[in-house]
Amino acid sequence: MSEKPIDRDAAIQELLTDDRVVQAHVRENLERKLRSEKPLRVKMGFDPSRPDIHIGHYVGIKKMRQFQDLGHTLVVIIGDWTAQIGDPTGRSAQRKMLTADEVKANAQTYLDQFFKVIDVNRAELVWQSSWFEDFKLSTVIELTSKYTVARMLERDDFAQRHGAGSPIAITEFLYPLLQAYDSVAVRADIELGGTDQTFNLLVGRDIQREYGQLPQDILTMPLLVGTDGVQKMSKSLDNYVGITEDPVQSFGKLMSVPDTAIEQYLRLVTDLPRDEIAAMVSGMADGTVNPRDAKDRMATEIVRDLHGDDAARNARAEFDRVFRSRELPSDMPEMRIDAPSSALALLVKLGLASSNNEARRLIEQGGVKLDGARVETGDQVIAVDAPVVLQVGRRRFMRLLPSD
Repeated sequence: MSEKPIDRDAAIQELLTDDRVVQAHVRENLERKLRSEKPLRVKMGFDPSRPDIHIGHYVGIKKMRQFQDLGHTLVVIIGDWTAQIGDPTGRSAQRKMLTADEVKANAQTYLDQFFKVIDVNRAELVWQSSWFEDFKLSTVIELTSKYTVARMLERDDFAQRHGAGSPIAITEFLYPLLQAYDSVAVRADIELGGTDQTFNLLVGRDIQREYGQLPQDILTMPLLVGTDGVQKMSKSLDNYVGITEDPVQSFGKLMSVPDTAIEQYLRLVTDLPRDEIAAMVSGMADGTVNPRDAKDRMATEIVRDLHGDDAARNARAEFDRVFRSRELPSDMPEMRIDAPSSALALLVKLGLASSNNEARRLIEQGGVKLDGARVETGDQVIAVDAPVVLQVGRRRFMRLLPSD
């Protein structure tokens, strides 16, 4: 059976106007390019400063897939060079530089996760080092001569730090220039990025002109709020849902999202029809739809998209069993404990807290339980003479076993 032919006009309108679009620069040029049916080179870069992709990245990846479905070439740039500098965007201080080995290790995990959504056979994967490793000092000087410090200081984070007297390393000025040169190197027609990348994307247009190329058009996308419902999703803030994370863990995280964030997750991460999302949002507003039911639908759709139907069904059933029926998870890690230990030390030793301070905070907030009984203080001695279940927060469980 042949595939149903795509309605290009409808697909182009959807690509340019759906909820994953904030702004197009320059809209008229971009639409004209798309309607020409000429295969376009659509660039999106990832700096593997951390090893995992989360569903905040998923917003842009899904937009890339839309371009791919229209027959355009996705040019995926692994920023193995700029990741060593660290993108200063949105930061109030200098970024830690990574080693080449750290970047390569992170990049490898990116690739496996990225191609869960993108068709690897219809994408061009390139590494920045393929052109930057051959850069000479004269080439760097030529590139820096094409942009001014005054223009750099138009960027909000640089302007704020400069005004506050905070240090700005020259390497940080290099980051947007190197990202811009990527567009020159791959001859990009279009570049995609989050709204926090708008300045860097526009620099790409300027630098392409300087090198005699037609400037790329730009599509900016919204930033997904984290599971805290407040800040941008980020691994460093521990408010993320990983693309390859355990489905049960992902479902639980998604069900913890504040009601105020449900609409954004529905619109940016799921592929549910707009009218269905609008009906749920309207129903939550007038009280005819329970936000918990909308959240359940949202979590199920996202986990299904990431892991498949069976995983979504199992994750939902496990969540219901543990959190609605107050039963223990059917599967949890086990650890043998060979000597009594304080609760504080045990949480750190088991990797359930990153530090004594975090362990103490979890205990003081009532988030640590032993066989359902609250652990009251960090000094409480835990001796394991028989199997016992340690719970940290709502979703982390570990069965502690006595030593042999």
